[in-house]
Order: sequence, then C-alpha cells, then structure tokens
Amino acid sequence: MNPIAKRIAAVSIGLALAACANAAGDNTASVKAAVEKKFPQRPVASVRATPVKGVYEVVFAPKQVVYTDAKVSHIFVGDLVDLTTRTSLTEARIKELSRTDFASLPLDKAIKEVRGNGARKVAVFSDPDCPFCKKLERETIAKLDNVTVYTFLMPLAQLHPDAARKSALIWCAADPVKAWKDWMLDGKLPQGEAQCATPLADTAALAEKLDVSATPSMVFESGELVSGAIDLESFDAKLNEKPAAKPVAKQ
Repeated sequence: MNPIAKRIAAVSIGLALAACANAAGDNTASVKAAVEKKFPQRPVASVRATPVKGVYEVVFAPKQVVYTDAKVSHIFVGDLVDLTTRTSLTEARIKELSRTDFASLPLDKAIKEVRGNGARKVAVFSDPDCPFCKKLERETIAKLDNVTVYTFLMPLAQLHPDAARKSALIWCAADPVKAWKDWMLDGKLPQGEAQCATPLADTAALAEKLDVSATPSMVFESGELVSGAIDLESFDAKLNEKPAAKPVAKQ
C-alpha cells in the first residue's frame, strides 16, 4: 500500500470513529481527563478537537500524536489526512510540536563559526566520530556563506566510545572553530590532553529536552528541527526561512 493509500485508510478509521462518537461539541477537558485516567503513566501534553467531528487529537509528551473519540472508547494511531489538500495533519502537527525557540538555545555552550555576514543562523548537534556528521560538514556546511553555525558537541558514547575525548580536546583547544574543522574535514586532532571544563553534560541535557537523539540534528532559526545529513540546496533553503510571527495578544 502506498503512503497516500495508507493515509486515506487512517482517515477512514477516523471517520468511522466520528460516526460512533458522542455528537456533543468541543469537550476537550473531559476527553483529557478520561485519557489521563486510562493512561496514568503517560503525560498528556494537550488535547484538542480535530476537523473531523467527534474525533480528538491527543498529544502524549513529548510529541506522540494519537486520536480518540469523545468517550475515549477507542484510540487509533496513524495519519489524519486532509483529502482536499492531500496533506497529513498529523505530520504538520508533529512538525509544529518539534519547533524550538532558537533564541532560547544556550548558544554560549556551542562552538560559534561566522561565515560572511553571519546573518543566517543554525545550531547543529554533532558527534566528532559520526560519519554522517562529517558528510554534512564536508558536503554542506563547508559550502555555505553568510551564516553563523553553532555546533553543540554531542558525543554518542554507546556508538562512538572515543567521541567524548575528542569533543573535549576540540572544545578546550585555543581555537575551537579551527580544531573542529581540522578534525571534521582533515582528520587532525589537537595534541595533548583537554585541560578545561566542557559543556558536554549540558548539551546532553539540552538534547534530551529537545528530543534530539541522533546526530547530526539541526535547529534552524525558523525553529524547525531536522535530523540527518541533508543536501546543500535543502539546507540553504531552510536557512532562509524565518520564524513565524507570534500573534499579538488582545488588549
């Protein structure tokens, strides 16, 4: 079954639920209470009505999206698709939940490299022994201009046992930007031992908070979180996206 067909099937399930659901209007508070009662071990981040009458979106923290009827007698997992636009409302919601306020990032705990005017900004979670991180550095980041790149060193010890040592050597170097590029592009590490405090533990905590579990992962200025070594054209396009304007509070 192709992706669209799968999504259409998910919509059909949603419509079936809607037909069986309580015909009452928006009842999110009682739905949330019922979900919390039936799933006491799962923190419920939010509940809201969907465009399908009688079907509610439930977000289990941090960002698992499922759907239920008004009586919480059924739960289903899958894409809710708008057949008019052929877009997945579920994908859009997960993307929205993954957005990060770029200005809130602790950028002082990252290696900062400015290229050109540095106007565009991106934060990259990277492991010095991750092959895909090196691919991203060599084939994408090295070719960018007019950008400020904040690199959060995120050694994944279970996969790369020596990555933490390398991260410390790079962070403690006299010129961390040069040390990072020397290693990622040319395979040359700073000599000696790391003789300074590092932000590695803080970065690990930040990654957990943002639900970043893989490297490379990028947070763009728009707030979008993207994982994987994306190509130069896609990366450059995302750098040009700006954060959505925040709604003005009514007086």
